[in-house]
Amino acid sequence: MARGRPKAELAVSERDRETLERWVRRPTSAQALALRARIVLACAEGEPNYRVAERLGVTAQTVGRWRTRYVERGCDGLLDEPRPGAPRTLTDEKIEEIIVKTLEEAPRDATHWSTRDMAKAAGVSQSSISRIWRAFVLQPHRRETFKISTDPLFVEKVRDIVGLYLNPPERALVLCVDEKSQIQALDRTQPTLPMLPGTPQRRTHDYMRHGTTSLFAALEMGSGHVYEQLHRRHRAVEFRAFLDRIETALPPDLEVHVILDNVSTHKTPLIRRWLVTHPRYHLHFTPTSASWLNLVERFFALLTEKQVRRGAHRSTAELERAILAYLDVHNENPKPFIWTKSAEQILASVARFCRRTLDPAH
Repeated sequence: MARGRPKAELAVSERDRETLERWVRRPTSAQALALRARIVLACAEGEPNYRVAERLGVTAQTVGRWRTRYVERGCDGLLDEPRPGAPRTLTDEKIEEIIVKTLEEAPRDATHWSTRDMAKAAGVSQSSISRIWRAFVLQPHRRETFKISTDPLFVEKVRDIVGLYLNPPERALVLCVDEKSQIQALDRTQPTLPMLPGTPQRRTHDYMRHGTTSLFAALEMGSGHVYEQLHRRHRAVEFRAFLDRIETALPPDLEVHVILDNVSTHKTPLIRRWLVTHPRYHLHFTPTSASWLNLVERFFALLTEKQVRRGAHRSTAELERAILAYLDVHNENPKPFIWTKSAEQILASVARFCRRTLDPAH
C-alpha cells in the first residue's frame, strides 16, 4: 500500500518543454527560475519527488510545491508572484532620466550632485535618489586619481619586472630600490590627548615643521629585509652613497638585479661610472608613471601608516630615530611581499581600463 500524500500527475507539453529548457539554458535567467524549470523537467521523466530532490540538492517539499504549481497553472506558475505592498511610483523612464542626469550633468552651483540637489532637480524624494544610486553603484561624492603610463616600452618593462618577481634568476638577489623623499618632521602645536573609552585620540589640526629627511631603501624581494640609509638631501651623491651601503651588506658572489624608477638621480654620469666598476649590478627601470610596479612602495605605505602619519617629532633627528627604530623591528622578522599577477593579467587589466576610460563607446 502506497504511503504519503499522492503526488500531482504531471505531463509537459512540447511547447512547455521548449520554454522550460530555454529557461534552464539562458544565461540571463534568474537562478531560482532555472531551478524550478529543472524540477519540472525532472518530474516529467517520472522520478519520485525524493529522487529529484536528491539530484538537485533541494528538499522534497520544494519539489512538491513546484510540481503542484506547474500542474495547476503551467509555466506561469513557476514565475514569482507580485509582492504585496504599494505599486511603484517611479517609472523606468524616470529612473533612466535620473541616472543619465547623474552621469552626464552637474548642478549649477557645484562640481557634483548630492542626493538633495538631485532630488530637487528630478522632482522626487531624497530617499528615492539614495535607493537608485545604491542600486546602480553611483557615488558622485567619490573621486579617485589615475594616470596611464605613456612609456613607449611599457609592455616590455612590465614583462621584465614581473618576470623578476615571479621567476627570479638563480644565484642572484632582486632588490626593489627607491627613495621616500621629503619626509616632514611635524609636531602638533598642543599636546596630543590620549584615547579613552568612548573617546578617540585627539590632536590639533595645525602643526609645526621641523625639517625634512629622505629615506633611501632597498627591499630584498626574497626575504623582505630592508637596507636603509637616511640623508637630509636627495641627490646622485646620496644615491651613490646608498649603493655603497648596499654593496658592503650583500654577499659578494651573487648577481644583483635592481628595480628602480626613472628619476634623474638614478641616471647621472656619477651613477653610470659606479655601475661600470660594479658589473654584477643590473638595473631594471619601471615604466614612467608606474611606480606601483616597485614592491618597495608597499613597504613605504606601511612605514607611513604605522610610524610617520600619526607621529609627532620635534626635530629631524627625532624623526630619523623613529624611522630607524621601525626598520629595526621590521628586520627582526621580515616577511616578503608576494607578487601574484602575471604580466599578461596586468596588461589585460590596463587595456580594459584604457578602453573604459578613453573610448566613448564603452
